[in-house]
Amino acid sequence: MISSVVGARLRRWSWKGTRTDELEPRKWSLLARCNRGGVAMPLHIQRSPERLVAVGDADLCVTTFGDRKQPPVVLPCTSRLFWDDRFCEQLAGAGRFVLRYDIRDTGRSTSYATGSPGYSLRDLVSDIIGLMDVFELPRAHLVGFSVAGWICQLAALDHPGRMSALTLINTRPTSPGPADTDLPEHSDRIVEFFTKAADPDWSDRAAVIDYGVEQARVRAGALGFDEQEARQQMTRMVDRTTNMASSMRNLAFAEAGDRWRERLGDIAVPTLVVHGTDDPFFPYGNGQAMAREIPGADLLPLNGIGHELPATAWDQLLAAMLVLQPESVVGEGVGQQARRGAAMP
Repeated sequence: MISSVVGARLRRWSWKGTRTDELEPRKWSLLARCNRGGVAMPLHIQRSPERLVAVGDADLCVTTFGDRKQPPVVLPCTSRLFWDDRFCEQLAGAGRFVLRYDIRDTGRSTSYATGSPGYSLRDLVSDIIGLMDVFELPRAHLVGFSVAGWICQLAALDHPGRMSALTLINTRPTSPGPADTDLPEHSDRIVEFFTKAADPDWSDRAAVIDYGVEQARVRAGALGFDEQEARQQMTRMVDRTTNMASSMRNLAFAEAGDRWRERLGDIAVPTLVVHGTDDPFFPYGNGQAMAREIPGADLLPLNGIGHELPATAWDQLLAAMLVLQPESVVGEGVGQQARRGAAMP
């Protein structure tokens, strides 16, 4: 699970941020123009079968939704199952080509020995660009939740010409490392959980599922916790993941490289920062800081939401995402880098 990635390297911060601005009212007019809670749904959504795509020295498990001719949205996460099929279908139904994939060490993508990841955060950034090359996407809207938000920030900074928009959800502007004193710390309940909870027996399916459900419970916000949904999602994740111990541990050991917070002012694409106001893991002040430091970024608070993205928040999120990436942003042809010879799956 996402929180385990950072749980072993907890850092403590204090919060001095005060920004509470929301998206401009005009950007919510999309809700009035859509016929299903913010997103119009067609009768049929094209969906590819799950497949492994070779990118560099890794095989990444990918599923796509929608028409390739539509503006692309790339959804990396620490399991592609985090991005629910229904969310992806709604996004595709609104006229987007959705590429959802497992990053390394998660799901059915290439897995490494527990505690010894064979990659860095920059390698995970290169994976995004490599997938875009394979699918011949000149530019794409990147959407990253939590740790995947780090990867998306770095992609926008290191490959600015390949991004059409950026959505950062419940993440922060620094990776594990020295604490930034102006950022809020993990909540007491998060600290207590990760310092006291013992790892499960990773070979015991039921124990791993229970552990994941308890993680989800401690991450939930004031609006409540849906245990049935959490258990179903965790069960699906366990049943399709090659190595659960590596999936839940290895990103904490990946080489983060140089800090990037001081470069946030160089991000030059439309950016939406989305953050649960009750996030106990990366508290709301992290989102406020990113929205303040990324030029022109909009901040969308999800009131009462924790370190999670429940279905009740999808309509609000989708409506805000769609205005970031006009339908004209399909690209004027694949650039030199994207034509490096990779075969389209």
